[in-house]
Amino acid sequence: MLVHNGGKRNEALVKVFRAAGAAVDDCPKVTSAGERIAFVRNEVRLHGGRITPDAVTALVEAVGNDLRSLSAAAGQLVSDFGGVVDAEAVARFHRGQAEVTGFTVAERVLVGDTAGSIEMLRWALDRGVPHVLIADALADGVRTAARVASVGSRDVGELARTLRLPPWKVKKAQSQARGWSIEGLQQSLVVTAELNADVKGMAASADYALERAVRRIVAIRSDTSAARAGRVPPRR
Repeated sequence: MLVHNGGKRNEALVKVFRAAGAAVDDCPKVTSAGERIAFVRNEVRLHGGRITPDAVTALVEAVGNDLRSLSAAAGQLVSDFGGVVDAEAVARFHRGQAEVTGFTVAERVLVGDTAGSIEMLRWALDRGVPHVLIADALADGVRTAARVASVGSRDVGELARTLRLPPWKVKKAQSQARGWSIEGLQQSLVVTAELNADVKGMAASADYALERAVRRIVAIRSDTSAARAGRVPPRR
């Protein structure tokens, strides 16, 4: 068996084998989430099983982009659950997100999801994401939400031009800024500045510094949201 990754290199050798009667199987690279979902569905069918739409999505999120791992997981689930795989079956054996990054953590923090934030943080640390990258993602998320929230316009195109940001980033920041006050975002910027120093050697434990910062930012969002609703004064 020969594998040719495309391009001109060794192309002549491929032609020689094809002329000699070699069978050729084209295997286009799987790049998008939709293609990985289709791949998993097909693998389950090849193993004689069926999988629900929510289970496919959950499996891709949990296992990640590696096709060998996805194929092995699909076959194992079909074998273990008698051919029918649902989201509950996937959750029983696969938890967390294989492709978690600092930005995954920041997204959960900015929407005020304490449990989700801590879970994603621990997955990121377990997978070796550098502390500095997680801290930078948190700072970037808070800073972008503050910039978007400080401008009165709601028009994505206008904000993108004014702030010199991609429209997709503006749209995401608008969603994340809901529930925040300007004061709360300012307080969170202070937290991320302190965290930057902590993960670069000031703190005895960078892991602890990150978790503490995550909890503080989520608490600030909760307090300032309550204050805006007239329930309690914001925490200083």
